[in-house]
This record gives sequence, structure tokens and C-alpha cells, in this order.
Amino acid sequence: MAKKTQDFVCQSCGATYTRWQGKCDACGEWNTIAEEGTATERILSAGPGRPPRKGKPFALQPLAGEQREAPRIASGNGEFDRVAGGGLVPGSVLLVGGDPGIGKSTLLIQIAAALAGAGHRSVYITGEESVAQVRLRAERLGLTALPVELAAETSVEDIIATLSQGKIPRLVVIDSIQTMWTDMVESAPGTVTQVRASAQLLIRFAKRAGSAVILVGHVTKDGQIAGPRVVEHMVDAVLSFEGEGGHHFRILRAAKNRFGATDEIGVFEMTGGGLAEVANPSAIFLSERELGAPGTVVFAGMEGTRPLLVEFQALVAPTSLGTPRRAVVGWDPARLAMVLAVLEAHCGVKLGGYDVYLNVAGGLRIQEPAADLAAAAALVSSLAKTPLPADAVLFGEVSLSGAVRPVAHAPARLKEARKLGFGRAVVPEATRGAEQDGLSLAPVATLADLVARILPGERGGRRQPRAPAAERD
Repeated sequence: MAKKTQDFVCQSCGATYTRWQGKCDACGEWNTIAEEGTATERILSAGPGRPPRKGKPFALQPLAGEQREAPRIASGNGEFDRVAGGGLVPGSVLLVGGDPGIGKSTLLIQIAAALAGAGHRSVYITGEESVAQVRLRAERLGLTALPVELAAETSVEDIIATLSQGKIPRLVVIDSIQTMWTDMVESAPGTVTQVRASAQLLIRFAKRAGSAVILVGHVTKDGQIAGPRVVEHMVDAVLSFEGEGGHHFRILRAAKNRFGATDEIGVFEMTGGGLAEVANPSAIFLSERELGAPGTVVFAGMEGTRPLLVEFQALVAPTSLGTPRRAVVGWDPARLAMVLAVLEAHCGVKLGGYDVYLNVAGGLRIQEPAADLAAAAALVSSLAKTPLPADAVLFGEVSLSGAVRPVAHAPARLKEARKLGFGRAVVPEATRGAEQDGLSLAPVATLADLVARILPGERGGRRQPRAPAAERD
């Protein structure tokens, strides 16, 4: 028999140690190392004296050959297909993560029902809920009439044996991978070893049978998918379902995708009947916009191939603290610090005695540097209590020298702004030749030029002294 040993495995990153210790040297987490039993050798598990199996040679292929696009299965949900790269690829494995209660199970039961309604076999395996609980959700969503096959099971061997009977399913949803366990590993469900082994068996089944498998993953307090990092390398795509608790919008992003781009997003709206697709996110994000308020500006952004218009809101208020507060929601705090430094160094806008609050309306998170110009305009507008034109959009990257640099996809941004009724756009100087019918451009070469337009008393980035009262009269 194979000799049994005890390994100590970090439950956060999967690092293995020969003895227990308080801190993991690999990820730096404390009290995450637990004892797990493993078999050191599997060679002798079939019996004493049996030699290991010899490998079989296989044919090697050249680089040149016929190239064909991977076949796709439309899930029936346009926003999900956009993020997945055009649909589900047979034999692919997707890992979907998100905060508890964000709507992962709701989205996946809707996708499974849509595929079942199109004549494909869809199977939904839950390890966290009972069959009755899933039926209640399906009844609330109005999906009970669709032929989705449902089961509450956690044994991976039993799941694979059941799925292998009869017609191979087109889609298999496993909710969630942290609840699965296999007899091959002597560990409790949810441990790093069990998650890794269970995922490997399900991936092997997907590649062999040609089924598309979607694994639901828990997330840590930092927003990372729980369990060993190697699972994210094993699957074909890693999707993140995110959103703010106080907003009814949900964003689906791809952190990894072997069959498509990773910069696309899908926008959903949480309603009483489930998650509804948002075909025009720009109009939704701007629907409750307050016109004529200082510190608000519309940013023309891009998420993948989709132009997206969102509202930036800034509040600059005098501080009573020794260190002014900087609070950001929906944008990178490091970029805010850079924009504040450029405003003070090159534009003469002193914000050292003010608290600064910046928010992206609607719960969306902006990640591209093209939002620098819009954020700077919102900050200066709030400081001067001067509202910006309601029919204007802004985009452009600000460098440390104060120059406004051009960004990609300017025509698509301007086209989206014109479609939504905006009449003017403040853009980098290099975007001067991208005019749209009915949309006037106001190019700026430096951030100081933008500040001078917002504050008429600014010239070359420095506020001009006001004339004496006698001269003004």
C-alpha cells in the first residue's frame, strides 16, 4: 500500500509545507495553513509489484494547417455572449466569481433555461441549496416551464457518472466548486486540495464529452476568487460578476478568456423578474443626471468595443483636518492623486486645504486613463462652483507634464455622444480631425487650457489678479 503522509496546505494560495506555521510565506496570509492527508505515491495504489504504465507515443502536428473558428453556442443572453466572446464553446470551462448575493445563481439559471428552451440539454447542479430552493427561484423568474434538469449533489464522481448517461448535455452549471468533493483526495470539501482535484475532474469531463461547463466560485474579502490560484489557470475563461449593493446595475467582466477579448463588459439590471439585459447602458447611466450642478461632467469612455457614457461627480470642500481626505468610488485612487498633483503643479489650482470626493455614478468602475480629463474638469468645476455645459462630454489622458494626450477609439466615443444628443466635446488636440455631424469639438493641448476655459480668470494656468474696484467701475 502507498505510504500516507500529512501535508500542510495554505487554504488561500495552495502552497504546501511539511510542518505547520502561522504565516504563509507565499501569500503572506496568517492562520491559513491547515493539515491535509495525501498519498505520496499513486504508482503502487493498484497493488504491490505492479509496474507503472508505459506511455504511448502520439503524433506531432506542424504549425501550418487548416484553421477554423471555434464553434459557438448562443446562450440566449446577448450580454453574456458578448463577454464570453460570442457564445459558449463546446468543451470549454468557465469560472464565474462574485460577491455573495450579487446574482450569480440568478444569471446562470436564466442562461440554462434559455439554452433548454432552444432545444439543448441543460443541467444545473447545486451544492449549496436544495432542489426546492432552486425551484422557488425558477418560479419567481418564470422559468419552471423550461426543461432544465436539476439536482443537488456534491460528489464529483456521481455527477460525472450521471452526466455521461444518455444525451451529453450542452451546458452544465456547477454551483459552486467550493462545495464539490472527490474520493481521490482525503480532505474536507472546500479545501485547496479538494477544489483543485474536483475542478480537474470536471475539466477532464468537459474536454472529453464536449460539454460547456460553468463553475461558480466564491470570492474572498478582497474580491479574489477563493481557493487555489491554479484553478484560474486550468479553466478557459474567468468571469467576474460585480456591482454595488445600493445600485441595481450589475457588470460582468472577463479577467481571462481563451476564446475572446478580456476588455468587454456585459451590463445587467436587477429587476423583480431577474437580471435584464441593458442594451443601451449610456442612456441608463445618464437617466438620473442632474443638469447644471457644479462638479458633474459626462465622460465618453470605452469598454472593449462598446462606447459608454457615464457621469463623473466631484465634491471639493474645505477641510478641518490636518491631512485632507481623498475618497474615490469607481475610479483608481492613484490616478486621482496624479491629477491633483498636475492641477497644483501646472495649473495653479491649490487643493491642499480641501477634502476631495470623486464618484462614478451608477456603480460602474472605470479603469482606462482616458477619464483623466473628465475627472480634472469635475474637480475644478466643484472648486469654483461653476457648472459645466450640460451638452458637453470630455475624454483624454493627462500626462505628468500637464499635456493632454490622445486616446484610442475617439470616433466611436464621439458617435455615441452625438447619438445621445450631446452638442460639444472637449477632446485632446490630436483628435481635431474626428468631427461628427452636429457635434462641435473643443480641442485642448494642456490641462491648463481646460482650467482656463472653466475659470475665465485663469491665463496659462495661473489665476490673474482682479482689477481694483475703481478700474472695474
